[in-house]
Amino acid sequence: MAAPVLLWCCPGRRWALACIDHSSRRGRGAPTGYRCSGKRGQSSVAPQHLVTAGKPRKGEHEWAAVVGLEIHAQISSNSKLFSGSQVHFVAPPNSLVSFFDASLPGTLPVLNRRCVEAAVMTGLALNCRINKRSLFDRKHYFYADLPAGYQITQQRLPIAVNGSLAYSVCVGMKRSQVINKTVRIKQIQLEQDSGKSLHDDLRSQTLIDLNRAGVGLLEVVLEPDLSCGEEAAMAVRELQLILQALGTSQANMAEGQLRVDANISVHRPGEPLGVRTEVKNLNSARFLARAIDYEIQRQIRELENGGEILNETRSYDYKLGCTVPMRDKEGKQDYRFIPEPNLPPLLLYDSASLPAGADPQQVINVDQIREQLPELPSVTREKLVQQYGMLPEQSLTLLNEVGLLEFFQNVIKETRAEPKKVTSWVLNTFLGFLKQQNLAVSESPVTPSALAELLDLLDRKAISAAAAKQVLKELWGSEGKTPAQIVSEKKLELMQDQEALEQLCQATLEEHPQVVMDVKKGNPRAINKLIGLVRKATLSRAEPTVIKEILEKKLSSS
Repeated sequence: MAAPVLLWCCPGRRWALACIDHSSRRGRGAPTGYRCSGKRGQSSVAPQHLVTAGKPRKGEHEWAAVVGLEIHAQISSNSKLFSGSQVHFVAPPNSLVSFFDASLPGTLPVLNRRCVEAAVMTGLALNCRINKRSLFDRKHYFYADLPAGYQITQQRLPIAVNGSLAYSVCVGMKRSQVINKTVRIKQIQLEQDSGKSLHDDLRSQTLIDLNRAGVGLLEVVLEPDLSCGEEAAMAVRELQLILQALGTSQANMAEGQLRVDANISVHRPGEPLGVRTEVKNLNSARFLARAIDYEIQRQIRELENGGEILNETRSYDYKLGCTVPMRDKEGKQDYRFIPEPNLPPLLLYDSASLPAGADPQQVINVDQIREQLPELPSVTREKLVQQYGMLPEQSLTLLNEVGLLEFFQNVIKETRAEPKKVTSWVLNTFLGFLKQQNLAVSESPVTPSALAELLDLLDRKAISAAAAKQVLKELWGSEGKTPAQIVSEKKLELMQDQEALEQLCQATLEEHPQVVMDVKKGNPRAINKLIGLVRKATLSRAEPTVIKEILEKKLSSS
């Protein structure tokens, strides 16, 4: 039986519902994917509807998808938000728990200055308005890993509001076109993390580790300006790069330092927004995109089949490739927010409002933090385009792949090759090898120095481009050997004997008269066949351009 699937239609911005057979789906009824690749203009400051390129066929329907994100980033700090306990990812369970973290009676919170500075710096980098006066609240809910029975957060008056995050999406058949978009930021707030529940299914018990309890978090709340998984993933990746550039969070999703909750709904254009579901605790940009895309399609399918969407919390099962229900949210939970009685209002100052004679250790100057802002990823990308003449999508890839920009810059420092050639080799050949082996840049057996030496050999025409790729392949499995040693051992040097090359070309022409006739009849592919035959005879030790020049000269004179 066919099932409805949400499809992206260019060049506008509406989703069209088509039908596919169950045989083309994976997991628990998960439809095949779609591509989010339509132009939306420079900004997405409000939920915009997706418009199909043409009139929908009979049986198809139009839908608009609305996605909002809540992103929790662990603050890079030596100690927790309200206690002096240290913060370490790999510490033994319950070894970093203070009396306050365990919520023992009589303990009081002491605000961590570093966490406040990190929040202000992040807010400034995201174009937020910094509130000079913000408040802390208690959010009550009861989990075993929340000893106090409440979380200290900033629900009423957060530290930063009304910002924006610019990000880019690659579109087109070859993903060679970069579309710049913007998502609004509602607020950034400081809050405590909870502990961790470790479920032992074998013994049917749950163990509690409070090492994470009380660690400082930045909650970044995005407005529902996104419309598909790819947009959400690219926005989160851009935020991750910004946090890492600022040093306010390591934002390592694999270690839980950046976690995302996605709120998703669908509706027909012109009608009220649909009932939303929340997909919790997504810890990978790839899973975030897949979860959102699946959930959009699931909601469309449910509505088209006459069902209804429940206001519920779901999780993403990456093994099955689908979202599954966690708990129902129909009866809205009452968090019983109250002002935190043990913390006074958080007061910040700028240079104009700073009290005379104030102790710099007791106040936080927003203007001083603004002056310390480092170069942001968007500026770095612009510099790469201007300095090295690379394309915007190339600069995007260089920053998005962890460690690749540093690798590229080290190669540039050590080679005489032109930056465009270095860019091509790093992004196409080197990155291609990494992806084939499923390796991170930090795990590469090929060092920047080795690649720089290889590019120098290529630049001074000591080897051909094909031989250079062969050398790179050898470097992958030949630890300790240099490119020059591999070239010498494999006899990959370019032929320097012009006369010998001409003799090979002549012999090839004589041995393949039919191909020569095809060339003379105007067949453009025939000359390439001759070039390939000569290269084979030289063991790829001659440049195709040189071979072509010799062949054309001999053909024109015959």
